[in-house]
Amino acid sequence: MTEAQDLQNLAINTIRFLSADGVQKANSGHPGLPMGTAAIAYTIWTRHLRHNPKNPKWANRDRFVLSGGHGSMLLYSLLHLTGYDLSLEELQNFRQWGSRTPGHPEYGLTPGVETTTGPLGQGFANGVGMAIAEAHLAAEFNRPDHKLIDHYTYALVTDGDLMEGVASEAASLAGHLKLGKLIYMYDDNRITIDGSTDLAFTEDRGKRFEAYGWHVQHVADGNDVEAIDAAIRAAKADPRPSLIICRTHIGFGLPTRQDTSKAHGEPPGDEELNGAKKKLGWPLEPRFYIPDEVLHFYRQAETTGAELENAWNTEFKDYASQNPDLAAELDRRLKGELPKGWEDALPAFPADAKGMATRAASGKVINALAAKIPELVGGSADLAPSNNTWIAGQPDFQSATPEGRNFHFGVREHAMAAIVNGMAYHGGLIPYGATFLVFTDYARPAIRISAISHLQSIWVMTHDSIGLGEDGPTHQPIEHLAALRAIPNLVVLRPADANEVSEAWKVAISRRNGPTLLALSRQAVPTFDRSQVAPANELPRGAYVLTDLGGSLPEIILMATGSEVALVLEAGYQLATRGRSVRVVSMPSWELFEDQPQSYRDQVLPPLTDLRIAVEAGVSMGWERWVGPKGKIMAINHFGASAPARTIYEKFGLTVDEIVRQAYGLLGMVGE
Repeated sequence: MTEAQDLQNLAINTIRFLSADGVQKANSGHPGLPMGTAAIAYTIWTRHLRHNPKNPKWANRDRFVLSGGHGSMLLYSLLHLTGYDLSLEELQNFRQWGSRTPGHPEYGLTPGVETTTGPLGQGFANGVGMAIAEAHLAAEFNRPDHKLIDHYTYALVTDGDLMEGVASEAASLAGHLKLGKLIYMYDDNRITIDGSTDLAFTEDRGKRFEAYGWHVQHVADGNDVEAIDAAIRAAKADPRPSLIICRTHIGFGLPTRQDTSKAHGEPPGDEELNGAKKKLGWPLEPRFYIPDEVLHFYRQAETTGAELENAWNTEFKDYASQNPDLAAELDRRLKGELPKGWEDALPAFPADAKGMATRAASGKVINALAAKIPELVGGSADLAPSNNTWIAGQPDFQSATPEGRNFHFGVREHAMAAIVNGMAYHGGLIPYGATFLVFTDYARPAIRISAISHLQSIWVMTHDSIGLGEDGPTHQPIEHLAALRAIPNLVVLRPADANEVSEAWKVAISRRNGPTLLALSRQAVPTFDRSQVAPANELPRGAYVLTDLGGSLPEIILMATGSEVALVLEAGYQLATRGRSVRVVSMPSWELFEDQPQSYRDQVLPPLTDLRIAVEAGVSMGWERWVGPKGKIMAINHFGASAPARTIYEKFGLTVDEIVRQAYGLLGMVGE
């Protein structure tokens, strides 16, 4: 064996045993993946990955996604070894309180982590979004003599990833789009927690991906660095997305647990770990041992990375001298800055008693903003005409037109959401994804990840209530607003009219530290005469006094969201004609209202006014906080029905007359 081969073996085993030592010290974690895939990771990170450890956000870096996030110690070991700001002490504090090495990788917490992974399949689909973003930005900004955006997205994917439906959805779309900068290494260890993959996963995965339109290769030995390297080079030369199926051994080196389910998610124990070290010629002590020559070898990434970025910066300067406007635009986007005066593009809608559906207003706002914010891109899960998400005059994103800003995600809600997250992770774009509100059930895991990761993903969810009518209970969201409001760091906005829609989009575009979800109506709602009620620019506070009728200190407060605001406003007018003092509150976002000072919340909902009615065409859960013990919640705690929208509202008691009747009861009035 040559000296270079000796160093290579040392470098690979360093990854294995740093990872295993971290799991053992934590007495928690997953040693099997890092020990089995160390050679694959070594090959990617030392022979192919273009990155700068001293600047993890360098725009033209290759992306590496550990989709099997349970193997996080593999990634943490690589980050430490190559010189990222992740100390050995952090590896020793794996899975401990306050460490930057949590059980699954978390974007924004650990330098060099590109995605929050762990729920299997999410990272797979995120990578597709990253490749889409790369292709789009390259088409928009690259010129024949300057390829400023030119990088690959690598991922390490597992059996579990490929079993998940979200990965199948994303793989199908990636193949259709011919995303040739996508290279996925499949850890084919043939073991799951329950045992052999033969228990439940016997299809020919390679043939499946070939059918998707992927370039598929097989590496017989996942420890064969030269074969892995050759496969990656072949993948780079092919115009299709690539899946490289590497036959690996989970827990490689463990004397009794290699190739067994026990290697997956249990600490190996001292005896088993020491046995692996003896078997592979590794010293038993000290734990977390890194040979000097190995650290020196890996830390060359710091010099190489700086050189790569410096060369890119030099090219950018030359590009800027020839294309100053394009360079300024690219620089702005990469910095995450918005165009000056973008808010001026937001439309104002005239008062209209007939009004329009808030989904229709959203479509108009999207197009107005798109003209001013070129990084705004997005699409729908095969519902663009219903969601009103098409950017007029722009092509759709296809392999032949990667400059397109409109996306056909197909009937793939889960993958759509995870791909949108991938675009947001990548940077340079503000992406949105759309479907019916009821189908957030299919997209919820990715929506949740967008909130955990503080991504600026925008969710456009239409057909937000029983107001969609005849399609019936399968398509009428009842519990969905409550379920979405339960997700921390997700701002849910249900605007009441066209001008609130405009302000809701302003929130979504301005909000840089988390996702925003717009719940929009199918049916038309009045556009309020803002000369008679409060301006819509109060919306960013989450709730505001739409109008006070009959006095400054209200006897009763009527509050609602979305399409029900028009109902409580009309009920308020009727009560005022009976001499009652009524406050009408539009409450489009609980989350934004909760963020307001207590003084403002008390101003909108005075504690002394304890007679309150909340109206919303969904479950009542959560409204108790706002109506108090003496209040009334008019909601729908059952599934919907198939009938015209007006009929359903009447049958379920969400009418102006019924709101007035309920108010009479609270006020002690005799109904008419």
